[in-house]
Amino acid sequence: MAAIVLEGNERTEFGKGAARRMRVAGMIPATIYAGGNQPAYIELPMRETTNALRHTNALYQIKFGDNTKHAVVKDVQRNPVKRIIEHIDFYEVTAGEKITVEVPVFVEGTPKGAAVAFVDIQELPVRADVTNLPERIVISVDGLQDGDKVFAKDVTLPEGVELAEHVNPEESVVTVEVPEEVALPEPTETDAAAAATDAAPAADASAAKEA
Repeated sequence: MAAIVLEGNERTEFGKGAARRMRVAGMIPATIYAGGNQPAYIELPMRETTNALRHTNALYQIKFGDNTKHAVVKDVQRNPVKRIIEHIDFYEVTAGEKITVEVPVFVEGTPKGAAVAFVDIQELPVRADVTNLPERIVISVDGLQDGDKVFAKDVTLPEGVELAEHVNPEESVVTVEVPEEVALPEPTETDAAAAATDAAPAADASAAKEA
């Protein structure tokens, strides 16, 4: 996927008041971190940036003033009530650099019989070039049956993508099994007696009405 271009401005005001004014003006305050170097403080257009963030693990080409930086999203802060983006942290990257990202896991296909596929690892950590970061990992469960598992070592990754070093290759990513039916508790003698006691007044009342 080609880098997503975002054009913004260098930020010269800081603090909650300044950030609030930016958001009212339709801009999002953001910071681009670059290892141990001085971060770049910028503001980005809210609409275009919000739409761009729908892409998982995207590479961004951010232009501001006379500068152009390539970066990936490090953190997004959202308003817990309005759900609008309040601030974005980016991490600057260079061409050819490999980074570790967490990729959402999805399943496709139909297991055999009544079996259902359960995703054990919702986001699988992988390592890839910044220009080849996958947005999702899709695992086929077609034809699998109760008791089958797909381990990390069995996941087919895109070319140039590998499991992150800390991932256990024997860890289960998807499990296929038949869901256990929720069994209702067997009625006890006490329950039966209580039911009979509750039914007695109703029966007496019905008899009285008929009389």
